[in-house]
Amino acid sequence: QVQLVESGGGLVQAGGSLRLSCAASGRTFSSYTMAWFRQAPGKEREFVVAINRSGGLLRYANSVKGRFTISRDNAKNTVYLQMNSLKPEDTAVYFCAATGLLLLPISHGEYDYWGQGTQVTVSS
Repeated sequence: QVQLVESGGGLVQAGGSLRLSCAASGRTFSSYTMAWFRQAPGKEREFVVAINRSGGLLRYANSVKGRFTISRDNAKNTVYLQMNSLKPEDTAVYFCAATGLLLLPISHGEYDYWGQGTQVTVSS
């Protein structure tokens, strides 16, 4: 089992940047595929990006490709989301998630563990 805690959210102007972090407990972090999802008010939870166990395979949603970058540091049990060129439509609660699946699923139902979320607000 793994526990996830996100941090780094906040308020930023359009065009700005934020870096989210997700710290995981436990000694098996490197055995999990990790992902970020987001959920805006009144909308379903949406896949953003996933990274495989070694960090060598990535999968991005088209809406963030070229602007967001995911990375992980298995020695620190942490996954990061660097968000650049932020837009008002990126405003949402961002969740970190983990799955034991080797592929990079985009369905939130495939993920077993979730953080509490961190709010990102982008003003126009």
